[in-house]
Amino acid sequence: MAEVKNLTLINIIIPRIENKILALVKNIVLVLSFAIVTGVAAQLKLEIGVVPITMQTLAVLLSGALLGSKRGALSQITYFLMGLAGLPWFARGGGMAYLMSPTFGYIIGFVLAAYSIGWLCERGFDRQVKTAILAMLIGNILLYIPGLLWLAKFIGFGKVLSVGLYPFIPGDLLKILLAGLALPMGWRLIKKYEG
Repeated sequence: MAEVKNLTLINIIIPRIENKILALVKNIVLVLSFAIVTGVAAQLKLEIGVVPITMQTLAVLLSGALLGSKRGALSQITYFLMGLAGLPWFARGGGMAYLMSPTFGYIIGFVLAAYSIGWLCERGFDRQVKTAILAMLIGNILLYIPGLLWLAKFIGFGKVLSVGLYPFIPGDLLKILLAGLALPMGWRLIKKYEG
């Protein structure tokens, strides 16, 4: 198997391209693909109040884990910018008005989460279940920090945890577990078929 230090699964699945233009096209396609996956995941939602339950967080976790720190964060920045440009793929629409939405802080958290998870996975955290789960947990915490701080501006600090965190813990733990199990399994499959 090729040297895997600082590589994520996507780097093994889609090998490095030497031609700079083709490499750029590959990276653009990967970034746009995960921006789209995040947008689609936002539409898979359960309305429970101010903050809906969505599948976005799983898409964010996987964008960092599979693409790495830079491309993962860039996919979430792309998602964010295209949503602000008017593409209605945030959980509750799109456009510049979303900057004043109570859930806007979570979108900022997506970038932090994708980058941190990618950084950890580039250092091998996605190879073992325990460390993969730890990477996902760290990313999830970083996602919530700006989300909760921004939400508190709208509903106050007294309600922020009961509205913006507690209802999401069971689903987030399931998503973290799912990603934490899938990533090491992906590495084992690659090792099995390459080795």
